Amino acid sequence: MQFRQSLFWDTKPSSINPKKNAQYIIERVADFGNDKEARWVLNYYDKSFLRRVIAKSRCLRPRTKALWTLLTNTK
Repeated sequence: MQFRQSLFWDTKPSSINPKKNAQYIIERVADFGNDKEARWVLNYYDKSFLRRVIAKSRCLRPRTKALWTLLTNTK
């Protein structure tokens, strides 16, 4: 996945490792990502892992957290 510079404004997108930086990617895409990026996250990461990251995140906005909780609980 090619990450947008505007999504990861504080780092170089090409240096982001999807496995090593999973929580960072999930939180950033959940709050600021577009549909394509959200679909990629939902397909790339395991649903149980996504649920844990969303539940434990301290930086996600409440509405974002509620939406992603619903998205990851569906089959």
